[in-house]
Amino acid sequence: MNYAEIKYCDVANGPGVRTSLFVSGCTHHCKGCFNEVAWDFNYGQPFTQETINTIVDSLKPDYIAGLTLLGGEPFEHCNQIGLLPLVKAVKNTYPHKDIWCFTGYLFDKEIVENMCKKWQETKEFLSFIDVLVDGRFEQELANMMLPFKGSENQRTILVKESLESGNICLYPF
Repeated sequence: MNYAEIKYCDVANGPGVRTSLFVSGCTHHCKGCFNEVAWDFNYGQPFTQETINTIVDSLKPDYIAGLTLLGGEPFEHCNQIGLLPLVKAVKNTYPHKDIWCFTGYLFDKEIVENMCKKWQETKEFLSFIDVLVDGRFEQELANMMLPFKGSENQRTILVKESLESGNICLYPF
């Protein structure tokens, strides 16, 4: 797995000050994507144990609220596998900090009903995600006034609550 960028002290991709990891590789190719360069799975730098250690260390200060995963596409299967050691390390080290993830896949129809049944890694990866912003970016529905998302079709989902209840539970803005 490769990554495109790491932003430290990011305030644009989830609540509070965060570390944001932009992974490489995306098959959605949404028209108007803000990070088209990260569609290429080979773009950027190799994601290594050293990268994981650097990210985990960056979360140490109390003012850092958590980790955000975006891309590219974190839910591409190869990226899920690559990100599993990171999300495990973050939750083991900082159980009180949250993990947000942005995906073009739909939580209920594509991730839960398809990927979770197809790949064990998906269930495990999803178990570490607190909030998931789902849905492809749709340029005709773009709205820059939406908190932490780009188009009106996207949802901000509380993952654990949604899995437990069997219903989509939205993040309370």
